[in-house]
Amino acid sequence: MNEDVRLVAWVRGQVQGVGFRWFTRARALELGGLSGFALNVADGRVQVVAEGPRERCEALLEWLHGDDTPGRVDGVTEIWDTPRGGYEGFAIR
Repeated sequence: MNEDVRLVAWVRGQVQGVGFRWFTRARALELGGLSGFALNVADGRVQVVAEGPRERCEALLEWLHGDDTPGRVDGVTEIWDTPRGGYEGFAIR
């Protein structure tokens, strides 16, 4: 069963000013079926919110943890929740 979920992830490291949000959006669109956003946070992290099928959210999270991201990821903290909806596609904020 591949129910829809909400993933909220905070990515820390050298992730601002390196195209991280753009590449995150591109990866979410490539996976398909995801809506949400990527947002720079004042403390230097990037917040990623993705809603859609669990397997695609898990694939996005795996990418966030991987070596294929721009910049340098030192760690990712995530929370899983039920979808709230209200997103048009996947945005950069």
